[in-house]
Amino acid sequence: MVNPKGVRRGTRYMFARPFRKHGIEHMSTYLRVYKVGDIVDIKGNGAFQKGMPHKVYHGKTGRVFNVTPHGIGVIVNKRVRGRIIAKKINIRVEHLNHSKSRESFLRRIKENREKLAEAKAKGIRICLKRQPKGPREGHFVSLIDNEPQLVEIGRASCRERV
Repeated sequence: MVNPKGVRRGTRYMFARPFRKHGIEHMSTYLRVYKVGDIVDIKGNGAFQKGMPHKVYHGKTGRVFNVTPHGIGVIVNKRVRGRIIAKKINIRVEHLNHSKSRESFLRRIKENREKLAEAKAKGIRICLKRQPKGPREGHFVSLIDNEPQLVEIGRASCRERV
């Protein structure tokens, strides 16, 4: 086939199960709780064809807007030519995971609250904003027992015939 036009074309590796991960899906997949507003990652599971998202949405992150007994409604941003459209798609739980992208943000909020409480107790002002990493500290290089080395370009030995 020169140019197939099927729905799943080009997904040979995308929807393939990982090494030693074939077989029946674990019950924990079905027992995960999804609530409206949760952030989820879409990852198509090739072992289940029902409720599988289109390959365009594979690897995307979205927000849950609807929960039904068998499927989850997710709002995902999709780029169509020059604009980004919010698409509502229904996906089964086998193809979803809770996103970990928000964990670091929530951890930082918790740390900032603790720092703020400590600063208030001490009566000092504190800046909780993230600061960019500055340049490295300056230092001196000692030449004792550390002779400078001459670095020069050698001839290309691969061009020479032996």
